[in-house]
Amino acid sequence: MTPFSIAAPLVAVGLLASAPAAKAQTYAADVPASVRTPETVETGPLGTLRFFDGLPDEETVRKVYDNLDFSRGVEAFLSGMPAASVYALCSGYEDAGMPAHAVGISEDLLDARSLWLTANSTTVYVTTCLDLKQGPVVVEVAPGLLGAVDDAFFRWDTDIGVTGPDQGRGGRYLFLPPHYDGPVPALGYYVIRTRTNLHWLFARAFVTDAGLEAAVAGVKAGTKAYLLAEAASPPEQVFVDLSGRKMNTIHANDATYFDELNAVVQNEPGDAFDPEIAGLFASIGIKKDVPFEPDARMKKILADAAAVGNATARALAFRPRDRDRYYYYPDRQWFTSFVGGSHEFMDNGALGLDDRTMFHYVATGITPAMAAPQVGTGSVYAFTPHDATGAYLDGGKTYKVTLPGPVPAKDFWSFVVYSTQHRSMLETDQRLAGLDSTLEGVTADEDGSYTVWFGPEPPEGREDLWVQTMPGEGYAVILRLYGPLDPWFDKTWKPGDLERVE
Repeated sequence: MTPFSIAAPLVAVGLLASAPAAKAQTYAADVPASVRTPETVETGPLGTLRFFDGLPDEETVRKVYDNLDFSRGVEAFLSGMPAASVYALCSGYEDAGMPAHAVGISEDLLDARSLWLTANSTTVYVTTCLDLKQGPVVVEVAPGLLGAVDDAFFRWDTDIGVTGPDQGRGGRYLFLPPHYDGPVPALGYYVIRTRTNLHWLFARAFVTDAGLEAAVAGVKAGTKAYLLAEAASPPEQVFVDLSGRKMNTIHANDATYFDELNAVVQNEPGDAFDPEIAGLFASIGIKKDVPFEPDARMKKILADAAAVGNATARALAFRPRDRDRYYYYPDRQWFTSFVGGSHEFMDNGALGLDDRTMFHYVATGITPAMAAPQVGTGSVYAFTPHDATGAYLDGGKTYKVTLPGPVPAKDFWSFVVYSTQHRSMLETDQRLAGLDSTLEGVTADEDGSYTVWFGPEPPEGREDLWVQTMPGEGYAVILRLYGPLDPWFDKTWKPGDLERVE
């Protein structure tokens, strides 16, 4: 069979074009102009498109197929980001010597040496990846944690700890693989049925008056991850100290992104993703049990798609155009990606595509407790890369921000600065990449307010309330309130903007 070609029909087209005009048909419809396709159509993206009686010529066909592959490549970059992000996390752990079911813990907190989206330097992180291809997995959760588990497409499985079914008392969670039909223990577990093989567990252990070492010891005493088949005699738990460890947990922003996405699709069951998402991936050659082997033409298109997808994600994350992303529009620069208060990015029946991309480009960890926390529990986040005028923050300038008193946080508040390049903690000479209200020297003014300074050098006498930035580098700031109180939710309390002072 000869390959499909439109060349032969074009010969006939040429003959027909020179033939005498046909006489009017007996059975003629009144065809509106809006239904017809003209012989030539001028477009901005593709230039001139040509047709004979609605039939696209060969050059037009080439243009539209290239454009179709490109546009689907861009959309696959944006819509596949949740999957690529989980893949990058678990691959980063493995590269750093932490295989599935080993538990990572930041025994001396995290710092900018670890590339990790929106990590902070104020709480103890507890994390692991679960591989359900090996069978059902048990996770024993220590008391007092705050966290969740997400699947391979960053869909929420369950909360654990304070906001989970164990309510902070600790407990055993049993994660069942997709389509699992084996025996399930009748008692003793919170049972979670899942859609994917790979899952990411993330939690925080808060440092109390007992100190950091006590918090770490509590985690190690009560945390385990092992196969259900090993439940009668679990192996000794492997812990990996993540503090100071150089590791990358961020997905690629070039054409290798699509290799990461393909790795996810191949690792998961065919029905792990919604059919429309799976169809989008398949349209660019990423399909379950099919080798991903783009030819030279498609490699070029996907490289361009990754570049445009990356630029699009950065525009969404750093310059949101919709007013409802902003907490206090128009008089504050703080914004969020959880517009509808839904961890699934739903708003009045519509999936917020831009919100989903915005979140996953700069952040990790999906849980209802994050998107719609309750008064006095969990945490809330306000994000900005802007100063009070809307200009991008400049690491060579000095800014100050005031939190009016009293700050509505039952537990504590924190600021952390992030690179706008890799979106992890900003690399400076200041280990914590921020500060929080639990630190010695972070004291309120007489009216209960706090004024914090950001800049390359500390203002004289303000060293304890200063966050270092770097000349020549942009950055973004996240304000976190742990245990947010009513004034946050009813917006009677507003954080100040970062005001440039020099």
